[in-house]
Amino acid sequence: MSLNATRRAMLLGGLATPFVAAAQPAYKSEYKLSVVGNRPIPFAEGAFQWAELVTQRSEGRINVRVYPGSQLVGGDQTRELLAMRQGIIDMCVFSTINIAPQVREAGIFQLPFLMPDHRAFDALINGEVGRDLSAIMDRRDVTALAFGENGFREISNSKRTIRAPADLRGLKIRFAAGAIFNDIYNALGANPLQMSFADLQPALSTGAVDGQENPVNLFLGFRMDTLAQKHMTIWNYVNDALIFGISKSVMASFTPQDRELMRECAVEAARRNIALARQGLGIPGTDDSALQELRRRGVEVTVLSADEKRAFAQALRPVFDRWSQTVGAELTRKAEAAIRAVS
Repeated sequence: MSLNATRRAMLLGGLATPFVAAAQPAYKSEYKLSVVGNRPIPFAEGAFQWAELVTQRSEGRINVRVYPGSQLVGGDQTRELLAMRQGIIDMCVFSTINIAPQVREAGIFQLPFLMPDHRAFDALINGEVGRDLSAIMDRRDVTALAFGENGFREISNSKRTIRAPADLRGLKIRFAAGAIFNDIYNALGANPLQMSFADLQPALSTGAVDGQENPVNLFLGFRMDTLAQKHMTIWNYVNDALIFGISKSVMASFTPQDRELMRECAVEAARRNIALARQGLGIPGTDDSALQELRRRGVEVTVLSADEKRAFAQALRPVFDRWSQTVGAELTRKAEAAIRAVS
């Protein structure tokens, strides 16, 4: 056979070979997304919206189901990070409070009175601190796609008005997780008690604890005014950042297009979550309808002045200094510099 005839035979043979498309990755029938609490609080709403956006925009190829109340970890939200690394959950909207015991750098958001306002919070999540924390999560097998906001945590109780550090003496105050909160409330003379959110409501209703600290939107959503919580102090001592995270191995299993879809949906859900978390608090761009609703329900609302907040910050400065070393001196320096730049 001539050389030209051989080439023609090879070409014809190639054309006769059936085309084999690139294999589509085998996706799970369901991806599990864990979150603390449930609708209507903005924290949980962010998780539900993320799941809905992904499911809709992928036209069902990526079917995400939300498991609220941290039910996949028995209601113990501090176990969500471990559960993701074990493959029990695929996605999570993490509270930085709940993961700080395992990821010490996440404790930057719990340093008392570090962030004076929402501009300071935004400077952290959108700047070098946020990028550093994302890289740290990556080393923990989690891809951080976006940062959201649970909200500034305010303190409520059943006993009395809180305006000064001395007012906390003897009060039994529940906190979610993290030894820093134990140190904060001990320094103020309170009796801190750690418990899951699932256990908080019955503890308030029976008087096992006198008070708790959570964002206003959560207080309203779960009707804590019906659990003897009649005194609320707006002191803005910490703001709990949220991380919209997905298992690195799960993220890697998607096509590049679906990885980008997952990221875009997380960013959009986080943006919506932040807007909801700030609604009605009287900050620039919102009214004070949430605070007015507290008063309508019979809750005494005490908004601390700058001088009153300063008194708490001074009382807690030893706690701040000690824990900034645990979080990381360099990360704390970056945070303080970012906040100064927007103050």
